[in-house]
Amino acid sequence: MLHRSLQALRYVGWAEGSSFLILLGIAMPLKYAFDLPQAVFVVGVAHGFLFALYLLSIAWVTLLHRWSFRRVFAAFIAAFIPFGPFLFDRWVRY
Repeated sequence: MLHRSLQALRYVGWAEGSSFLILLGIAMPLKYAFDLPQAVFVVGVAHGFLFALYLLSIAWVTLLHRWSFRRVFAAFIAAFIPFGPFLFDRWVRY
C-alpha cells in the first residue's frame, strides 16, 4: 500500500504537470494568437480535474507516509510552477 501511494502520486503528478504545460504552451497561444478559446476551456477542465486529483494524492501520501510539513508544502507549491511536479518527483525519489 505504501509503495502504491507514492506510485499513484508520481503518475498523477506527471499527468497534472503535463496538462499544465499543455495549457500554457499550446492552449493559451491558440486562444490569443488564433482566437480559439475552446482550447483553453477543454484543457483547463482537464487540468482542473488533475490538479484536484494531485492534491488528493498528496493528502493520501501524507497520511500514509507521515510526511513533514516541508515536504507537503513543497508538493503543493510544485503544482503552481511549470515543470514543478517533475522536479518534485525527482526530489522525492532521491
